[in-house]
Amino acid sequence: MRNEAIYSLALSRIPGLGAVSACNLVRTVGSVTSIFENRKELPQLIPGVTDKLVKALDCPEAFKRAEKELLFAEKNHIQCLTFFDERYPSRLRECDDAPLFLFYRGNTELNSLRVVSIVGTRHATPYGEDICHSFVKELAQSCPDVLIVSGLAYGIDIHAHRAALLNGFPTVGVLAHGLDRIYPAAHRKTAIAMLEQGGLLTEFMSETNPDRQNFVRRNRIVAGMSDATIVIESAAKGGALITAELAESYHRDCFAFPGRTTDTYSVGCNELIKQNRAALILSAEDFLEAMGWEQAEHAPKTNVQRELFPELSEAEETIVRILQGSTDGIQINTLVVESNMPINRVSAILFELEMKGIVRAMAGGVYRLIL
Repeated sequence: MRNEAIYSLALSRIPGLGAVSACNLVRTVGSVTSIFENRKELPQLIPGVTDKLVKALDCPEAFKRAEKELLFAEKNHIQCLTFFDERYPSRLRECDDAPLFLFYRGNTELNSLRVVSIVGTRHATPYGEDICHSFVKELAQSCPDVLIVSGLAYGIDIHAHRAALLNGFPTVGVLAHGLDRIYPAAHRKTAIAMLEQGGLLTEFMSETNPDRQNFVRRNRIVAGMSDATIVIESAAKGGALITAELAESYHRDCFAFPGRTTDTYSVGCNELIKQNRAALILSAEDFLEAMGWEQAEHAPKTNVQRELFPELSEAEETIVRILQGSTDGIQINTLVVESNMPINRVSAILFELEMKGIVRAMAGGVYRLIL
């Protein structure tokens, strides 16, 4: 198993060998180890394999980097999932451009019975945030056995992860960099919580920066490991639409929530629906019916835990209790009076609660609970 991991990591470092070609090689030969051990015979065994590729496979530097990465993974309790590992996401393995290996930290099963990816704009509006939280909450009440996948990015992604945590779903964040960092850093607390209720997944080695092109590669994993992709808010262009396109190319179901025709961040969703590239849904009930997933008649009520991370402090609980008394939100000055705390203290608490996905800042200094 260790040899297969080393060879898989090394193969990913071979110059000029793309993901599709690498996958074809592995599927044809049966293992990455066999590719290297029988590299001189590959041109006779596989049409299209050139002497140039055979020569490229003799790459000591690739093995040196692979050894270094595997030691890093072992030291940091990171699982290295090779292509035929039973823990590797089986849905993703079906895709032509699936990665040869994945790095994973977490405690949830990546081959869950039902896997849904929720994606959207990084510039989520209150409309999109409300849809995201309402959808996940309703899904938990009707079909609690679901793994929710997204990209840990700003906007809809992070709201999907936080809504999953709040409603008892395992949730996996697919990263565009190695597991030696978290990007964006503002989502570190959520990421830590996900290690206890889901996990973090990437194809990238440590010391890999979150460069632009990596996010597109990341999106194919989000789409490929899921039964369905749901788009909540997207402009005319963006990563969410790329994920939807990838899901379509993998013959996976794709859904979108509509929005007003005048809203910038509903243009993408409306266009997906108009072009019949995504099915229109308005609720979790619509989604479950379209997927043919049986709704639990007596699904256990999810105990919503507002503390995604360590328990809320006494001061945070005080603010949450006050906000629970209003559906429209409360102005910060009122919170100061009712909590009997100075405004700088209340502001700091509200910021922390907002980062935890518990409250939302509205116009005019008004705050309200998300759930």
